[in-house]
Amino acid sequence: MLRRIIIGIISLILLAGTAPAQEVQFTAQAKPVVALGETFTLIYTLNAQGNGFRGPNFQGFELLSGPNTSTNSSIRAVNGRTTMSITYTFTYLLQATREGNFEIPAASVSVNNKQFASNTLSVRVVKNPNVPGGQGQGAAGQNRSPGTAAPAATGNSNDVYVKAFASNASPLQGEGTVITYKIFTKVPIAQINISKLSSFSGFWSQNLMKENDKLQQTTQVIDGEQYVVADIRKIALFPLKSGRLVIDPLELACVAQVRRQTKTKTGDPFFDDFFNDSFFNSGVANVEKSLKSNPLVITVRPLPEEGKPGDFSGAVGSFTFHSEVDKTRLKTNEAVTLKCTISGKGNIQLIDKLNVTFPPDFESYDPKITSDIQTTAAGISGNQVFEYLMIPRKPGKFRIKPITFSYFDLDKKHYVTLTSPEFSIDVEKGSGEAGAVVTYAGANKEEIKYIGSDIRHIKDGTFRLNLAGSRFFGSTGFWLMLIIPLALFILLLFMWRKRMARRSNTVLMKNLKATKIARKRLQKAEAFKKSGNQDDFYIAISQALWGYLGDKFSINLSGLSIDSVQDALTKQNVNDAIITQFIETLNNTEFARFAPGEKTVNMERIYNEALEIITKIERELR
Repeated sequence: MLRRIIIGIISLILLAGTAPAQEVQFTAQAKPVVALGETFTLIYTLNAQGNGFRGPNFQGFELLSGPNTSTNSSIRAVNGRTTMSITYTFTYLLQATREGNFEIPAASVSVNNKQFASNTLSVRVVKNPNVPGGQGQGAAGQNRSPGTAAPAATGNSNDVYVKAFASNASPLQGEGTVITYKIFTKVPIAQINISKLSSFSGFWSQNLMKENDKLQQTTQVIDGEQYVVADIRKIALFPLKSGRLVIDPLELACVAQVRRQTKTKTGDPFFDDFFNDSFFNSGVANVEKSLKSNPLVITVRPLPEEGKPGDFSGAVGSFTFHSEVDKTRLKTNEAVTLKCTISGKGNIQLIDKLNVTFPPDFESYDPKITSDIQTTAAGISGNQVFEYLMIPRKPGKFRIKPITFSYFDLDKKHYVTLTSPEFSIDVEKGSGEAGAVVTYAGANKEEIKYIGSDIRHIKDGTFRLNLAGSRFFGSTGFWLMLIIPLALFILLLFMWRKRMARRSNTVLMKNLKATKIARKRLQKAEAFKKSGNQDDFYIAISQALWGYLGDKFSINLSGLSIDSVQDALTKQNVNDAIITQFIETLNNTEFARFAPGEKTVNMERIYNEALEIITKIERELR
């Protein structure tokens, strides 16, 4: 072997010394039309040995790698005379970042102390290129100088691929399943860029991997080949309806480093074996790979109807329930807080309301909801805290009836109802205003208490005198003063009864408060947007959109889906364009949560879309 290498080197020297001079050719080649975001190669080819290569400045493109240099040799025997040529290539890997027509300036190189410039290239970047497969490569080949060929790169579809796995392909409605996307590769890869996310129609989704998480790599032997395996995405899904649900494939692009193969044909078996030896053929090439995962079919089983509690709202998992009040003795117009905490593992983020009945003499407010959620590879757990503020307006002894919370326990395979204790609250009369306040402490007139009195001052100044014989009794003013208070009393009584009837109508109250609650959630989302908290922002936006329609049309959380929402809006004669916009807003929210790009711009766009569509639907329903 050593003798063959020495003979080969001597032959190269002799051939180089006898090779005739040839014209220097320095050319550039690239695809003339590329898609926005596409990665493509720019190759400069030189048919002579040079130095001092200087590449151009790239406008409209992002430089991913380069210049990567390689050398290709070829030997030909013509009429008994053997000639050898060596080709040098300089390769860039570029990504199109803007639409438009761009010119790639010439590169320069020095050969024998003489400067040579390549040709310039025009590249058009389009959003949706209408270029048949292979056309771009053919156009690129037209820029290639005669007698030169781009080196081929070896590789097959099994070198690198993406596969999706479901932890549970047949969950119950509301039961979580984890979808994991794994990449398998036998070659070095870089620049992993997700081009199309899977859609999760019919699911509530939560990303289990952070943006800055490093890919944890392992090795795995498949069909006798060793692969490097890494999780690139992990999503927890909670089905909102039963049936057969399809998860579309995920698509991504990456740059794979594969071995370049060059074959030298001289007609001499010795030279062919020598120049095709791996010692002279060790170059590699960066090749863009477009990958697509397999689709997944999730068959969701319905929850059993037997034993389903009346207050069940779709909670599935394993939970605990605890409630407390911060005080049991207070005075009128003082505030008391009822705090309810749900903790556990499951679809806890979908629990957004409790059935609480307050005493009629208590003024109550919408709850303040605080979430502490942990997302790990094992699933989602944490707690939801509901804080209700109440203000008693009258003294007495009051009771807050027990609060119930029902869920389906996955371990026990049946429904569980948790109940809070009953709370007794003693309310005393608070300090009165400056002036006389009369209140009844019992049922008899003798028990009437007179609290406070005014100091009557001596009146001075001018007085109005009436004619003798004039009487106020029976006058117009008398009847007005008699009728007006009575009319006001009847009006107030009517309004009070109407208000109590509305408050007792749970469906109506939810409908009236739907917009108010949605706007509060949007305000919460805006706070997350300003702080850059992307995950909590999209959760708040989804809760605002789904919660608004759930309250507006009295649809339980377990019954919320794209179909049920579309039917409800159609029955209310909402414009089809607005219904379509609402569904697109839901899909855009889910996509933007994981889409690449400037997250601040994405959050601002999604926030404006959610605010706009809620406003449009509210106008349609008036």
